[in-house]
Amino acid sequence: MSEIRKVAVIGAGVMGAGIAAHVANAGIPVLLLDIVPPGAGNRNIVAGTAVEKLKTADPAPFMSPKAARLVETGNIEDDLGRLAEADWIIEAVVERLDVKQALYARIDAVRRPGTAVSSNTSTIALEKLTAGLPDGFRRDFLVTHFFNPPRYMRLMELVTGPETDTALAGRIAGFADRVLGKSVVRCKDRPGFIANRLGVAWIQRAIVEAIDLGLSVEEADAVMGRPFGIPKTGVFGLVDLVGLDLMPHISASLKAALPPGDAFHASNRDLPLIRRMIAEGYTGRKGKGGFYRLNRAGGGKVKEAVDLATGEYRASVKPEIEGLARGDLRALLSREDRIGRYAFRVMAETLTYAASLVGEASDDILAIDEAMRLGYNWKWGPFELIDRIGGAWFAARLTAAGFTLPPLLAGLGDRTFYRIADGRRQALSPAGTYADIVRPEGVLWLEDIKLAAQPVLKNGSASLWEIGDGVVCFEFTSKGNSMDADIMALLGRTIDLVEKKYRALVIYNEGPNFSVGANLGLALFAANIAAWGEIEKLVEAGQQTYKRLKYAPFPVVAAPSGMALGGGCEILLHADAVQAHAESYIGLVECGVGLIPAWGGCKEMLGRWQSAGKLPKGPMPAPARVFETLSVATVAKSAAEARDLLFLRPTDGITMNRYRLLADAKARALALAENYTPPKPFEVVLPGPAGKVAMTMAAEGFARRGIATKHDLVVAGELATVLSGGPADIIDTLGEDRILELEQEGFMRLVRTNATLARFESVLETGKPVRN
Repeated sequence: MSEIRKVAVIGAGVMGAGIAAHVANAGIPVLLLDIVPPGAGNRNIVAGTAVEKLKTADPAPFMSPKAARLVETGNIEDDLGRLAEADWIIEAVVERLDVKQALYARIDAVRRPGTAVSSNTSTIALEKLTAGLPDGFRRDFLVTHFFNPPRYMRLMELVTGPETDTALAGRIAGFADRVLGKSVVRCKDRPGFIANRLGVAWIQRAIVEAIDLGLSVEEADAVMGRPFGIPKTGVFGLVDLVGLDLMPHISASLKAALPPGDAFHASNRDLPLIRRMIAEGYTGRKGKGGFYRLNRAGGGKVKEAVDLATGEYRASVKPEIEGLARGDLRALLSREDRIGRYAFRVMAETLTYAASLVGEASDDILAIDEAMRLGYNWKWGPFELIDRIGGAWFAARLTAAGFTLPPLLAGLGDRTFYRIADGRRQALSPAGTYADIVRPEGVLWLEDIKLAAQPVLKNGSASLWEIGDGVVCFEFTSKGNSMDADIMALLGRTIDLVEKKYRALVIYNEGPNFSVGANLGLALFAANIAAWGEIEKLVEAGQQTYKRLKYAPFPVVAAPSGMALGGGCEILLHADAVQAHAESYIGLVECGVGLIPAWGGCKEMLGRWQSAGKLPKGPMPAPARVFETLSVATVAKSAAEARDLLFLRPTDGITMNRYRLLADAKARALALAENYTPPKPFEVVLPGPAGKVAMTMAAEGFARRGIATKHDLVVAGELATVLSGGPADIIDTLGEDRILELEQEGFMRLVRTNATLARFESVLETGKPVRN
């Protein structure tokens, strides 16, 4: 068995159902089984109900409605024999060893020999799971620990035993990597593996120290959040997200499994406040609230937080902590006040525990850093954090505070855990020597390339890099990767250069978002000084640059990940091909900020919908469909959904693993470079003034229902003008340049309105446009 064509998941709880959904996202059929409740008329009701809940959950576990159709439900009484159809069987039932082992015996009786069987256990060692089971079962068994929610969390911990078939484990790892998009971290068979063992210890320590030192939950989250590269939820917000009721179960399991001398136990203490909150239904976001809640009494919506001393709720207060925003970790850890003592106590315990896990839970620092980056969304792993603090300073500070240093930290001296040598990133091994960090086959990082090279071209907002085989990579470097005049200027120079020297161009970056769109701050500044000519020049520059990209004599492949909005979406629309990360959120959102797409977005969407063959013939269906999408600033919530909306073509590629995106995009560019021919310009027939009336009437209907605002109608009118072809007659044929003219005219009328400028200001101040 070399290929995984079907997966079975047993256990339709939050994790099992989420894993099934994500396997389906990858296009793989899934059989989801659970128990038959006593007296149930519908014997598949548990699994069936789980899938129905997934369809409406937010954030969405499914990337598209098509994925949901790949999940078939059943039960373990009637359908267990169907496990013989599966190439991989994943157990995700309750964390009880007796329940799991009884199930394994039943699985072994019906599965095909050689079929992989894995457990999604988060705490139970593989050795215990397989004790007393047949040799053949132990050979095919492993632990595959997914993180919640499985679609969005990129980590999968893989644990094998001494008897596990290494080839089978390799197949599962490869499938999880390339097909499911996971970063597979191999762990030793120890309780809690890596991420939960360290992460739960960190959470426990952070909660205990906040209580002991008298910090508020807001203060603790401010300290244990962005300063250390941890999500702004901090620790109390994270527990609310995960669920307060889950934490005691994980802690109890780790307490029972870890040896008495393990540092985990020092912070694992019973907290009456948490017991009381769980008993009263305050289990976090899934319950009535947690450490934070929204009080909707009297029709309002007031954010409240628990007072850790009294256990009572009070209005949440944003803490004012001087110096916290500067990001100086050493200064924070050196503070003598309770803020500094809190930061030091929590991170001293956490980082020394991480160092003690090298050789115990993992063979190297790389796995531990990766597990915390992807399992807990830390920006920097523990050893990267120590490097940022300064290893020698931190070790001295720990010694002065009475800590016993783990050997890895004690032997660090003036060195760092990571270094750059000869243009390559290296990591310190437990033996005390440095070794190159080797990426898996098929993984190409621009970050690595930049260590050993200089940019071919560069300015303040973008740069161009050679990535081998005659391909260059254009990288946005502006704030939020927002589009501005410098990017357009460097793109123009890039087109000239690639035409002379290179085979293909890839547009890609390794920021959290591909591009958030045009730089509204610059546009607002220009508008405030009435520099309308400068704004018009930027619109023209964007139109002409994107047009040159589209018709360049070489292939252009765009490779987005994260948000690709507004002008960032428009550059995708003008590329020959897009290789998108599965978690790409693509949309033309200009209408939301009081504008219309004016760098060719309207034009390209009209061309796509008129030629797609999905709509009735005639001049009206395509403009109406584009109006429906653009007028409400629709954003695709996945690359798969972007295909349905035609922000991506059916032929555009989707890469599940973010680490493989650049290599896949480069391969696509090289394939296109063979006998490349630029596309031909298109023409469209649009409905004219009658079509505009129909579209504006639809918008007015929304206004009557209270959905659209007064200025929404103004924006919708300008959008309808472009999509209907302006004054064009229904028998006229319009070329691309004419639609660009209409885009520019409508954009310039809108940008001069006070209502649009008010939306700009609102977005820049709050992140959301005012509803005016």
